Amino acid sequence: MSFDEPATAMYRERADTLSAEAGSGPELLCAHGTLMDRTMFDPQLDGLSDEYRVAAYNLRARTERAFDPYDLDDLVEDCRAMMDGLGMDKPVLAGMSMGGFMTLRLAINYPDEISGLVLIDSTSKPHTDDDIELYRGMIEQGRDDDGMELSMAETVTHFLFGETTLEQNSDLVESWVDRWRTYPGESVYQEVYSWLERPDVTDELHDLDIPTLVVHGEEDASIDYERAKPTVDALDAETALIPEAGHSSNLEQPAVVNDAIRSFLGDVY
Repeated sequence: MSFDEPATAMYRERADTLSAEAGSGPELLCAHGTLMDRTMFDPQLDGLSDEYRVAAYNLRARTERAFDPYDLDDLVEDCRAMMDGLGMDKPVLAGMSMGGFMTLRLAINYPDEISGLVLIDSTSKPHTDDDIELYRGMIEQGRDDDGMELSMAETVTHFLFGETTLEQNSDLVESWVDRWRTYPGESVYQEVYSWLERPDVTDELHDLDIPTLVVHGEEDASIDYERAKPTVDALDAETALIPEAGHSSNLEQPAVVNDAIRSFLGDVY
């Protein structure tokens, strides 16, 4: 897909409307995961902007371009356009889950355009066949719905949050359930299909020389840390395992995650 294709060009021409940022200094650009949006990185904008320029943006699924097919390579070009639109020069990229799938591919194809990676609850490995069939069934079931059914949203909470968060932070969980219920089924369908059958890129990481921090919730039920370990090994990455956090560890335990990211950025920059 051309860099000038409208769905990608909007990230360059409308970067300010598709993103939020805070602070100045060395740069961190954040890409959210499936069903999430740029606000999942509000704790990082709030907590790290005293030393760094921190930005987060909405991927296609949270824009008017949510309804046409796209893949991770398209999201890579969107991210590059966003960097251009924000005037960022070799930022560190942080990607949560799907955002991590994308940032890994950007690192493989354009290693000279970034200064480092922060992979949050993500992996270079593909999903298992059983997971693929599970997710395919879920998105096909709701594809024609105007919004996500409450029962589906409540099921999804167990994929996105750890048991501690589910038990102790109901306000956070319920706020995201309310958001998910507004998502058209087709947007979720295309979002999940963008990565559902992605290939394994672990072998392509061995030759990269990019500083990397892997942040992973100890209660992550969607991508267990053992599934992220090959990525850690291939990139010789630093690791921060986050207690009492699931698949959205930067949102569930922001203080601990921010400390890890701050330390990593201090080493990179």
